[in-house]
Amino acid sequence: DLEAKYPELVSGESPTQSVGGARSEMFEPVEHLERMYSLDNAFSVEEVQAWADRIEKAIGTVPPLLCELKVDGLAVDLVYERGRLRSVATRGDGRVGEDVTYNASFIPAIPVNLSGAKPPALLEVRGEIYFPVADFERINAEQLLAGGSPFSNPRNAAAGTLRQRVDKRQQELAEVEAKSRGSEREQARIDRLRGELDLATARLVALQLVVHGIGAHEGVTFDSQSAAYTVLAERGLPTSDRVRVVDDLAGAREYIDHYGEHRHDVEHEIDGVVLKVDDLALQSRLGATSRAPRWAIAYKYPPEVVRTRLLDIMVNVGRTGRVTPFAVMEPARVAGSTVSMATLHNADEVVRKGVLIGDMIFLRKAGDVIPEVLGPVIEARTGDERAFIMPTNCPECGTLLGPEKEGDVDIRCPNTRSCPAQLRERVFHVASRGAMDIEGLGYKAAIALLECGLVHDEGDIFALTGDDLLRCPFFTREPGRGEDGPQLSENAKRMLEQIEIAKDRPLWRALVALSIRHVGPTAAQELARAFGSVDAIAAATPEQLAEVEGVGAVIAEALEEWFAEDWHREVVDKWKTAGVRLAEERSAAGSGVLDGVTVVITGSLEGFTRDEATEAVQERGGKVAGSVSKKTDFLVAAGESTSSKYEKALALGVPILGVEGFRVLLTEGADAARRVG
Repeated sequence: DLEAKYPELVSGESPTQSVGGARSEMFEPVEHLERMYSLDNAFSVEEVQAWADRIEKAIGTVPPLLCELKVDGLAVDLVYERGRLRSVATRGDGRVGEDVTYNASFIPAIPVNLSGAKPPALLEVRGEIYFPVADFERINAEQLLAGGSPFSNPRNAAAGTLRQRVDKRQQELAEVEAKSRGSEREQARIDRLRGELDLATARLVALQLVVHGIGAHEGVTFDSQSAAYTVLAERGLPTSDRVRVVDDLAGAREYIDHYGEHRHDVEHEIDGVVLKVDDLALQSRLGATSRAPRWAIAYKYPPEVVRTRLLDIMVNVGRTGRVTPFAVMEPARVAGSTVSMATLHNADEVVRKGVLIGDMIFLRKAGDVIPEVLGPVIEARTGDERAFIMPTNCPECGTLLGPEKEGDVDIRCPNTRSCPAQLRERVFHVASRGAMDIEGLGYKAAIALLECGLVHDEGDIFALTGDDLLRCPFFTREPGRGEDGPQLSENAKRMLEQIEIAKDRPLWRALVALSIRHVGPTAAQELARAFGSVDAIAAATPEQLAEVEGVGAVIAEALEEWFAEDWHREVVDKWKTAGVRLAEERSAAGSGVLDGVTVVITGSLEGFTRDEATEAVQERGGKVAGSVSKKTDFLVAAGESTSSKYEKALALGVPILGVEGFRVLLTEGADAARRVG
């Protein structure tokens, strides 16, 4: 409601605009009393049977099993001392999480004090923070009404909401109120800050908790998992009313089948069913591997497939000129979010799938993430459907389309310099998180810069001034009392500040930002390491470029072709003139704490984005590789994993570091990290 009422509150710092946690100051680390393990996954009933067979082999029988829904939320660890909440922490790497106690205090579902007399001296419980589906849909409806972007799924919404720095917002508001002299501008800022704070806390209040495990405990005993849940519920902790204890695997299969058919009847998103040996003594006998308990397994349902109507097939022109058809569909809810568009890749793929405009189609999310059109529902055809015809001319600039080379399945618009679509996408790409990471220069801002004639290509971005932006209404606000003429908006000021900061980004980011085909972060980092400057890369021969690890002949050819264009070199010259860093600041040999160290990073690390973790290693002289090999010194992983990288590291004996070990690696070097690992 707040964002609908005050659209100006929809900002990059709003909880509703953050996915998967804010890029803000880190929360304090908290060490769990007992380790929070991951769960092994089963993707078929055969794999569940194999798990049960292993249990029977170990203890001579398959004992009663506790079945519960796997809530698609954010795992947390709660610690109560003498009945009072001491801490709430995220799972982190399983040993150390982040302290979110203050934010959790706003969640009514988390009791501050346990119910009942004589509370246990110590009780550590594990649970899942989530948004009910109804609340998630309401929040996203408010988002759209306010002109904001919806969350992709309830899990990301819960994670982003819980990790907001509410305490910092309160502190900032208090400081502004204390210094305010009552001016109109100051009051407007106070109202904005108060609105943002209200919004953040309102989202926290809507979060729910369900507990699903116990850790360390003193002054209380349990014989079974189900008995523990009964005690936790009596103490006021929210437990699921869908937990069942079954006598054998047949009962577990019935439970799995039931919720496979009725998963949408549950008030929250689920991504599977967890099976646990109910007897706690048997759990102890079975123990755990290095990453997961042997007494539990998570059965994952197959990707959900739904039906929806294919309303149209349209095309999009990307920043490198590639023309991609995409499906426009009646909105359909699949795997936790509402989908209305999906890529169809190229014209050949449309033919291969056999879909016609107007078809009823099968839709799923590949990997539960990327919307994918599977094909038509043939029996639902009426005869009114029509075939898609790939355009022969660019829908944006009218230029004749065609493959770059004979045999290419992709067609492209060759008007790379002035096609409005390509230019718009390139300007937006420069500011993206994977490139120069310029906060405030979003898609709408990129369009405004072009429509107002403030930039003619991506080369002009870093020369923008406040006077330039004042000429474009998108970046201005009405003057306040005592002000003369339009004034720069706060977003415009922030964008200019971020542009200045971006000028000093590492060289590899500038290479990515130049939109050279095939040059992504990995190749850009290797090129920056090998050559040290844009000028050196431009001067290198294709053979020299191809020799760089991770580059090869295809990227070498793309680099040569890119630098052969006069206007591309003009973009580079404009960036140089504006002060963009286009050469690495090389340190003296051997001065980096990670000189000669090769690191592979997998999963999400709390306190770091993937780019931040990569840059942290590189700034200290280390190398970040994309795959584990005998040359790998460390694998940095967000807890135990079933990923191929994790398995290969175990097989090769490569040291595996969690978040805390990674911090030791960055500050103290490889030897200290090996001692931690």
